[in-house]
Amino acid sequence: MNAFVTGATGFIGSHLADSLISNPGFSTVKCLVRNDERWLKSKNYERIKGDLHSHKALTAALDDTDVLFHIAALVKAPSQKEFDFVNVEATEQLIRLAVKTGVKKIVVLSSLAASGPSSGRALTEQDPMKPVSMYGRSKLAMEQRIHEIATDDVSITILRPPAVYGPREEQIFTLFKMMSKGFAPLIGDGNSPLISTIFVDDLVDALIKAAGDNRNGVHTYFVTGQEIANWNQIKHIYSTVMNKQVLSLKIPPNLVKGIAGIIETSAGFFGSYPVVNREKANEMVLEWTCSGKKAEDELGFTPDYSIQEGLSRTLRWYKINNWL
Repeated sequence: MNAFVTGATGFIGSHLADSLISNPGFSTVKCLVRNDERWLKSKNYERIKGDLHSHKALTAALDDTDVLFHIAALVKAPSQKEFDFVNVEATEQLIRLAVKTGVKKIVVLSSLAASGPSSGRALTEQDPMKPVSMYGRSKLAMEQRIHEIATDDVSITILRPPAVYGPREEQIFTLFKMMSKGFAPLIGDGNSPLISTIFVDDLVDALIKAAGDNRNGVHTYFVTGQEIANWNQIKHIYSTVMNKQVLSLKIPPNLVKGIAGIIETSAGFFGSYPVVNREKANEMVLEWTCSGKKAEDELGFTPDYSIQEGLSRTLRWYKINNWL
């Protein structure tokens, strides 16, 4: 099979590209690269130069493609317009081109953020979608647009992971960087809110399993890790793996947004948009849990990694590669 991957220079996409390149079931792996190859350097793939708005490059890449993996997304931006331009409009163009050129299998990465937070129980695919961030609203709009333009003879699978962690990840890494300084900022008592997470290798496995599901129509799944966690548990794993005592810095939920606002405003003076911002603060104080039962029943996906094993592998990678 021939695969085409968007977002292959990023965290999740690069791990997917690595897996596809080493998979004998995929003879050609095409990756969309704007400028810097990053994690793809010196690897055996076909470079497609351009971005999600490069109509000519995308059309050429989709020709003779059996499976499209659409991983690329904008994850932080100061306005809904910017999120929608990439996550909704560019996705619509890509899916329309894929359908037009005869691609029969499309796998799209969405997010738990499209559904919104949970409240006392893990969300299922049957729950109403109530995103609370601009990013989440853009992912919901993306999913809705896909349903509108999908044709009867195409198989589209949408996966909604929760927080994804692993080697090369740069956002959750910010927390580990703080822990390396000896303190862990925790919301409330650290036992709540609860969060679902997934190790990147498990997510890649889910993406490849989704590619093997050839049922026509649009099918949507949460994919998640083995257990639901909290930040005290994550702090404990860090301390154990890194053999380092970390002081808990407990922040009342009502102060989180104020602190994030200061960080966002300060970063604005330097022309950047920070990982910790008002939107992210709104999400951090809420519970984010989801159930992977439907993906297990229909895709045969079950995660291999506990959060203990996944975080241990991640932290060791950060240490070996001098990130920590």
